[in-house]
Amino acid sequence: MTKKRRLIFAWPYIEWGGAQIYFLAIMKLAKADWDVVVLLPQNSLPDILGYLKDLDVRCEFIDGASDAKPAPTLRRKLARQWARIRSQIIMYRHLKELDLRQSILHIELAPWQDWIFFTLLSMRGANVFVTMHNFLPRHSALREAIWKFRLQFVSRLPGFHIFASNHDTRNKLKGWVADKFQERIPVTYTCVNPPEIDEALNAETDTAELRRSIGVSETDFLVLCVGQFVDRKGRWVFLEAAKKVVESQGGISFVWVAPKLPNDEDKRRIAEYHLGDRFKLVLSETIGKTRKEVLTFFRIADAFALPSFVEGLPIALLEAMALGIPSISTNVYAIPEALKHMETGMLIEAGDSDALADGILDLSRSPELSAKLGRQGREFVMRNFDEREASRIAIAAYKECFADAR
Repeated sequence: MTKKRRLIFAWPYIEWGGAQIYFLAIMKLAKADWDVVVLLPQNSLPDILGYLKDLDVRCEFIDGASDAKPAPTLRRKLARQWARIRSQIIMYRHLKELDLRQSILHIELAPWQDWIFFTLLSMRGANVFVTMHNFLPRHSALREAIWKFRLQFVSRLPGFHIFASNHDTRNKLKGWVADKFQERIPVTYTCVNPPEIDEALNAETDTAELRRSIGVSETDFLVLCVGQFVDRKGRWVFLEAAKKVVESQGGISFVWVAPKLPNDEDKRRIAEYHLGDRFKLVLSETIGKTRKEVLTFFRIADAFALPSFVEGLPIALLEAMALGIPSISTNVYAIPEALKHMETGMLIEAGDSDALADGILDLSRSPELSAKLGRQGREFVMRNFDEREASRIAIAAYKECFADAR
């Protein structure tokens, strides 16, 4: 029997999100022909560990993790930078013990920031892939010039590859990486698993009981968001819109499902919106231990809202649309590639809580509009965003590394 080549997925943080769901999709298809290994920090959140266990892939752990907490002071900035550097040193030491020349490494790091790490891997003959889910955020001219120089550099390293998870990211990389490199970047869309979506949609479940379990009225019009409870996801825009909706109309509730609960400072700010029982922040590990259970939980929603400022093409939005839930999101980055205004959902501008509130009220008052957007959104996503196709593209690119070596 021919020995399987090793496929390593790695990330240096304990949180998880759409990037890990994207990785899981590739793992499902790859594990028949590859020895799949996942390298992640100790103390990673239990729900992502459960998903990896269900997939029956081997996990190896590093004793270090990057720090995603806010850094308002110089001391905190330095601490966060040290945590990032330390986690990469530990990860590199772990990786160099493996036969990287005969492996594929698909890692979740920022090449414009972690260029030294990628240079060291290239020097060891590694075949390294990075998926960019969105283009770089705007910054000062000096910092952008530095980032561009670094991306131009790493795009010329032997064995370095980028996937773009949408066309917006791929197109915006033009001029930031070597021209021939940019032309060869494959698009491996953030996608959904259609059989899994249909299984969750058709599963026998008591949505009224699910609502009661988190303290939400079974008769309310319920607006759901799923994702990390962080600024770039538009958390305060969501709550500001919720406040406006609640003050305007009764019978509407809001739920945000996140992989980690907010800190005390965030809890105090949430309380300032005076939403009371109209807003619930739910820990994702409490709503299900499997992807099917989590997707089934989505069905409590009458609408889905994700008012992000910075986003690629979020998996939670695609999953909500695929489940037929009328969705509202922002006109940023790749979101318009899936969400067409008043065709497959509602598009608003980032930061516009008035528009979000108006969209929610329109959906709550018009069952016909909700049904149309839910139906057309589901059809579009199921037809155009199948994870099996994206995974095939990724695996073909992995194999090409060894074909080129012959």
